[in-house]
Amino acid sequence: MWIAAFIVIMHGLGLLSAFKAMMESRTAQGAIAWVIFLLTMPYVAVPAYWIFGRSRFQGYVKARDYVLKAGSDILDRLREAMGRYRPPFDKRHAVSAAEAMADTPFTGNNEVELLIDGDATFASILEGIERAQKYVLFQFYIVRDDGLGRRIQRRLIDKAHAGVPVYFLYDEIGSHSLDASYLRTLREAGVRISSFGSRQGWANKFQLNFRNHRKVVVVDGREAWVGGHNVGDEYLGKDPAFGHWRDTHLRFAGPAVMGAQLSFAEDWYWATGTTIPELDWTPRPSDRGDASVLVIPTGPADRMETAELMFLHAINVAREQLWIASPYFVPDDAVVFALQLAGLRGVDVRILIPDRPDHLIVWLSAFSYFAEAGKTGVRFYRYTEGFLHEKVMLIDRQVATVGTANFDNRSFRLNFEITAVVEDAAFVEKVEAMFLDDFAHSELQPVDIMRHKPFWFKTLVRLARLAAPVQ
Repeated sequence: MWIAAFIVIMHGLGLLSAFKAMMESRTAQGAIAWVIFLLTMPYVAVPAYWIFGRSRFQGYVKARDYVLKAGSDILDRLREAMGRYRPPFDKRHAVSAAEAMADTPFTGNNEVELLIDGDATFASILEGIERAQKYVLFQFYIVRDDGLGRRIQRRLIDKAHAGVPVYFLYDEIGSHSLDASYLRTLREAGVRISSFGSRQGWANKFQLNFRNHRKVVVVDGREAWVGGHNVGDEYLGKDPAFGHWRDTHLRFAGPAVMGAQLSFAEDWYWATGTTIPELDWTPRPSDRGDASVLVIPTGPADRMETAELMFLHAINVAREQLWIASPYFVPDDAVVFALQLAGLRGVDVRILIPDRPDHLIVWLSAFSYFAEAGKTGVRFYRYTEGFLHEKVMLIDRQVATVGTANFDNRSFRLNFEITAVVEDAAFVEKVEAMFLDDFAHSELQPVDIMRHKPFWFKTLVRLARLAAPVQ
């Protein structure tokens, strides 16, 4: 009797879950796949769907709606204040779309600094923390209890002992190996600590697909850091398995810092249910730069698939040059078609990805795109001097982006990410020089590379490509 009841219950849950997948999946392909799986194999599919199948973070949506309503006056004043530093632009249509994604305006009067690799990045962050007088906001996807992690820990403790409020936010999945004693030491020193808590709330208990992949540091509302690094010795090139770790971060100071601060404040409210009273919401111009900067936070709580729209927008507006660096290249068809069209327009499209894999399935998937995009002139390079982890774009030698979003479906739809868009001639020149150096340490991949691969390798590549929607 209990077996029959179990069968009925599972098929009923499969039917209900299939209806939910049909109504809420962000892509038709994903909806069809889940509906078929849930109706035919509910015993396996139902738990899988509730762990991995959801693509919209409803709990965060509700928390954000509450914050926006409760703080609407503050946000309106913030946007108005940031708008005073809004520079004039020639390409009005391109700028308007980007600002709509960010929900804040571009601002001028920003100082920008390109930070290449871990030593430069963390020296800058540690120095910035040392300068803090009002507060420190510190958020990373991965934090390790190793040499770098303990250096960060000591600096944060010193600031907390000096009476500076410190807020520490980490992703519990990315930082799953972080020892409790590391957090306890920070907490005992007065540092406010929270995991992001993607599994909080009864409806979220089993979900594992959402991650907060952002890396954000804000000091006093005056300067901020975003980019590809996490906190760990491997990001300093000290892991013998990877050797040189090629990554990029951005430091900026000026009105655009408000965008990074707003992103942290929303994440903190979701994680803790509290606001941060110390935050200074007055944008202040930098007297050491005049770069135009826009900060675009993206994630599964957005009304639209903002991360993918951001990449599509960059591809579509490019007229001469589009260089993209990402450790993971697993886009969907819309992005592949946009890249093909850019190639047909005569745009110099170059995709820089690692030669050395850290995720085998993702590494294999990239091979399936070489011929598909390459036949229209898109060129793929594999970085050979260590592991490439930077997430950077260069568009028409006018605009550069540095952020946390990879060029894959997980960053497009499932991760909380943050990207800084910079228009500044001197900065863009440095980014171009950085790319050229990276290309010099890379190998151009032949368009017909798959033709010379054995059948078993081609089969693995096609199988890996089938998993693209969840990579």
